[in-house]
Amino acid sequence: MTIRVVLAEDNYLVREGVRRLLETSPDLEVVAACEDLDSLYAAVESESPDVVLTDIRMPPSGVDEGIQAAARLRETHPEIGVVVLSQYSEPRYALGLLEKGSAGRAYLLKERVHDLEELVAAIKEVAAGGSVIDPKVVDALVEARSREEKSLLATLTPREREILGEMAQGKNNAGIAASLVITERSVEKYINSIFSKLGLTWEHDVHRRVKAVLLYLSEEGG
Repeated sequence: MTIRVVLAEDNYLVREGVRRLLETSPDLEVVAACEDLDSLYAAVESESPDVVLTDIRMPPSGVDEGIQAAARLRETHPEIGVVVLSQYSEPRYALGLLEKGSAGRAYLLKERVHDLEELVAAIKEVAAGGSVIDPKVVDALVEARSREEKSLLATLTPREREILGEMAQGKNNAGIAASLVITERSVEKYINSIFSKLGLTWEHDVHRRVKAVLLYLSEEGG
């Protein structure tokens, strides 16, 4: 079955180039090509597309209209898939797109437009309710997360790192207290401080211990 696509891109040459590229695929039909956010919303209402393929930035503000459109369509037309094209590999844009769920959402770098097979595959994936994130964005996300985790661990005091090391050995609070010759109450205070510094304050206790240990082991290479 042919997938109906609404295309949104403010640059005329890029918009026409992508439209003509998509039209070479027998599985796709471009039912509207828009240049700003308002015309995109209007086209969605009049054409009832299966997928919206949109640039991340366009009028009126030229900031993150593609992300805004994806969020709004999640509420008003949850059945419509959205593929956001961007020249930015910064994780924050992808995270903004996926903030309320990844189903039916794709984030691709514009350089992928030249690969028709890859672009069509992403459109088909979101039309079916799946999700696609550009590998370069995933790499950037992993790198950013790694830097963040290392910086968080660096905030721990030597004693807190010692406590975390004991946790990594599978010891409970009583075992840690006995090993370090301190009170269980002191161990609890240290662990609560560790959780706070690692941003795990609101997690379930078991999950907090597991995540804290995983961070520790990732740095130690364990």
